[in-house]
Amino acid sequence: MKQFYTENDIEDLFKGGTKSLRVNDDVVLTDLAYEKARRLGLELLFDGADTPPLAPIRPYLSNGSSHATLKAGPIPPAVTNPQAEPARQERIAQRIRSAVLARLGNQIDAKLLDTIIGRVLKSTGVK
Repeated sequence: MKQFYTENDIEDLFKGGTKSLRVNDDVVLTDLAYEKARRLGLELLFDGADTPPLAPIRPYLSNGSSHATLKAGPIPPAVTNPQAEPARQERIAQRIRSAVLARLGNQIDAKLLDTIIGRVLKSTGVK
């Protein structure tokens, strides 16, 4: 049976005196739990060569592979013409959308994909 740990669980373990936690196939930590453990200095011991994921592995999106690799061309340099900015943003979004759809096909909801792309572009300064 899998044991799931959240950020609060990690904090409680640490406050209770736990200094390390063994992570294996039956122990799952949320992204925030990994961050909390790192900030508190709680040592995470991984079985085998496992390391914490940079992003969660979602088998329903990755076709069983552990990491999906998307390849797209380089993002064009910053545009100095403010009127051209919306067109640049849409070109970047379209390139990302095309790369994801080429890799995943119909496995991902188009509206969800557009929402994710919008959030990523906004968080990286490309609004």
